[in-house]
Amino acid sequence: MWSFFARDPVKDFAYEILPDAQEQSGIWSLHRGKRKTNGEPVSVFLYEFAQGTEQQTQLAKAAFKRMKTLRHPNILAYVDGLETEKSLYLVTEQVTPLAVHLKAQADRGGSGELEVSWGLHQIVKALSFLVNDCHLLHNNVGVSAVFVDRAGEWKLGGLDHVTPEQGDPSGVSLPTPKAVYPDMERYDPPEMSNSTGEKWAGEVWRLGCLIWEVFNGPLPRTSSLRSLGKIPKALVPHYCELVGANPRARPNPARFLQNCRASGGFLSNSFVESNLFLEEIQIKEPAEKQQFFQDLSDNLDSFPEDFCKHKVLPQLLTAFEFGNAGAVVLTPLFKVGKFLSAEEYQQKIIPVIVKMFSSTDRAMRIRLLQQMEQFIQYLNEAAVNSQIFPHVVHGFTDTNPAIREQTVKSMLLMAPKLNETNLNQELMRHFARLQARDEQGPIRCNTTVCLGKIASYLNAGTRQRVLISAFCRATKDPFPASRSAGVLGFAATHNFYSVTEIAARILPTLCATTVDPDKSVRDQAFKAIKSFLSKLEIVSEDPTQLADIEKDVASCAQPAGASSGWAGWAVTGMSSITSKLIRNAPGTEGSAAAEDSELASASSSTRAADGVATQTADWSSSGWDADDSWSNEKEGQGQSSAGEEGWGHDWGEDDTDTTLTNATLPLPEGVRLASEYNWDSGGSAAAKGAGQSLSKAELSKKKREERRKELEAKRAERKAVKGPLKLGARKLD
Repeated sequence: MWSFFARDPVKDFAYEILPDAQEQSGIWSLHRGKRKTNGEPVSVFLYEFAQGTEQQTQLAKAAFKRMKTLRHPNILAYVDGLETEKSLYLVTEQVTPLAVHLKAQADRGGSGELEVSWGLHQIVKALSFLVNDCHLLHNNVGVSAVFVDRAGEWKLGGLDHVTPEQGDPSGVSLPTPKAVYPDMERYDPPEMSNSTGEKWAGEVWRLGCLIWEVFNGPLPRTSSLRSLGKIPKALVPHYCELVGANPRARPNPARFLQNCRASGGFLSNSFVESNLFLEEIQIKEPAEKQQFFQDLSDNLDSFPEDFCKHKVLPQLLTAFEFGNAGAVVLTPLFKVGKFLSAEEYQQKIIPVIVKMFSSTDRAMRIRLLQQMEQFIQYLNEAAVNSQIFPHVVHGFTDTNPAIREQTVKSMLLMAPKLNETNLNQELMRHFARLQARDEQGPIRCNTTVCLGKIASYLNAGTRQRVLISAFCRATKDPFPASRSAGVLGFAATHNFYSVTEIAARILPTLCATTVDPDKSVRDQAFKAIKSFLSKLEIVSEDPTQLADIEKDVASCAQPAGASSGWAGWAVTGMSSITSKLIRNAPGTEGSAAAEDSELASASSSTRAADGVATQTADWSSSGWDADDSWSNEKEGQGQSSAGEEGWGHDWGEDDTDTTLTNATLPLPEGVRLASEYNWDSGGSAAAKGAGQSLSKAELSKKKREERRKELEAKRAERKAVKGPLKLGARKLD
């Protein structure tokens, strides 16, 4: 029982003092501390009775009591306190003495006028609160009584000498500052002896001394106030009113604040305006908040870093979480994010970003995609695959071309973080649909570009199944830039092809582009052909080089940056081209852009079920609709089965039957579907001999007729085996 009464109260105190350097603040020693439970940083003012005089002890106890009762945003915030037989502990928010802060700022180039203007605004406002609302006199306004928190905001402290303006009713009088510290006499106004003038005359005089010291350093003597030094010109007339010889002419703190806030005044600037708005943001109208956040982005570059991190950022997060601010907070949010460490970014910004991706607001989605480069490095792979990618892929089927475009571009950044399923299956399925069916030529082009850039992240099986088919299709696109992208895609991914694929599949395709109507496509085709031919020549001359040339064909997915050597091959101009064509497209969302005077006009319709735009344009003149899949071409076989159309079974199941699509589209004269050709490599010698005597057109016609009869015979045979159709059965032929 006796041990309970003998316990040391300091050990049970919820805060502890950190063992580092301390600052002297009047009669108090200022220490850094933290809360024992969660490590929250605080400041601890410590006064030890044994080291102080009786007058100092009286002041310390008075300040301890006053701090508990005074609450104002611009006055140093009281958190907790402890009084023991030996000492007083006063716990406040984490702060730094103004003198120390100004010295640190001077070492870094000095405090800007914006920061000082807001600091003085806060001190004057606190002084006005004491004088006009609480009818108290501070009696100790100066650099030693001002502290700065983490956000760079100034707080009025040093309440040791605060007294009622009519005197203490109890009759107890506190000693004056100069009675405790004789050198404080230089801050006393000249009329101190007879105390004439308004009650605030002495307070605003000391405020003038504070302004002088902020700009010029410690005040050596009272007469130095006549020398303006570095005080800004906009502040000079108001400063002179504060330190005027006539105490009756000195303005009330509230009027001084009003004068400085007038147009052209020292306290009339964007920084002060932004701070005042943030203080009242909870009562502002939604339209006012939207406008404020829009203007905030332009102003943040001139605002102090600490202010952005500790004051603007919390308000931005709160505005998004509870204020329905929407996409307008994204730009300032990412600007402030640049000031954060990686750990702080993970804790404060990433959870908000993940939540934003689930938003249905189109403006929010497109801004996230446009600015993904600023935060993608902070996202871990688990969050990307499970929480972000499932929402991003909806952009591939959006009716707004701008969102589809940005979604494609964002894959350049997301690909290194995607898992096997999302990258090699889900993403490839969406790319196939875009490249084959999107009505916007620039989007088809960017899809080809993006595929080439992320090829190094794909596994070997996906590369072999996708790349050649995709780039071959791109070379048949009616949009010239897409054809150029297809040719450049072959060149950029040259190391992923075997010599057999180069000779049998790639070079024939490239040779066809050497007669392309667009000269830039032809030029790129000749360059690519020379590159591939040189590889074939090397292997032909020295077959031992084959293994080295094909070393990357079956390689695993490469790390980020593996394809940086050809990073500028096609994307350089695509962003502006895409945006320009989409912006100039006639009609509203979902309408086709006018691509080029040489191209057939394209139109789009929206599926009633899911709103996905489908291809309805007649592109058969370029062979586009004859190659509606990215599947590998099979030599020596007839028609490919339905399951083989596309990149795999997913592609065949997800999209409509290309055979039906082709059957419904009228074909220009002389153009035939791929299924109409006889792809069999064999044939009788008699047929070959007869073919030599026939013209090319007649031979083709004869082969088509033979093929048609053969297919009709097979259908009749299947019908005879299966018998009549049953109710509900699907007709396969």
